[in-house]
Amino acid sequence: MSLRIGDTAPDFKADTTTGAIQFHDWIGTDWAFFFSHPADFTPVCTTEMGRTAQLAEQFASRGVKPIGLSTDTVAEHVKWIEDVNDTQHTTLRFPIVADADLKIAKLYDMIHPNESETAAVRSVFIIDPDKKIRLTMTYPMNVGRNFDEILRVIDALQTADKFKIATPADWVPGQDVIIPPSVSDADAAKSFPQGFETIRPYLRKVSL
Repeated sequence: MSLRIGDTAPDFKADTTTGAIQFHDWIGTDWAFFFSHPADFTPVCTTEMGRTAQLAEQFASRGVKPIGLSTDTVAEHVKWIEDVNDTQHTTLRFPIVADADLKIAKLYDMIHPNESETAAVRSVFIIDPDKKIRLTMTYPMNVGRNFDEILRVIDALQTADKFKIATPADWVPGQDVIIPPSVSDADAAKSFPQGFETIRPYLRKVSL
């Protein structure tokens, strides 16, 4: 069964490179960036793990905990981390879930048989503090993820939650946002006393 936006992220218990976790307890009151990889000691995965480690402060500033998954063992993960740190010039500290039996990968529909029967595709789940899935992305095995986009969508989700707005195409922090059509002009005026621009009755922009 595919997981959808708004679903509760399935809870699980697993061994990781930083110890055993209960997933929901590990998330706590933070957000989670849960992302899967086909296998340890593979080139694209190594660059992605390294990039996540390099962005540790960026994730932390947003209250987001990264956690990876590969269908290998903790022992293999630990050896791989040495390679990640060496080749990507970083220090990887976030946990990597061991999933040699594919139990978690199947729980999260990360196994796509037309790609591989035993390796996870590059799935992304952004999960909020209420343990709700807020965004999903799936990349093929031979295409690395865009981490600028991952940070951008986290910013967009958190900004939308805080101000009850929507974000336009290609939005980045600092740009105008959209007032949803469900909000009346009167309510918008109360929420945004700085004023807003009405381009169409259904398209109103405001600077935060």
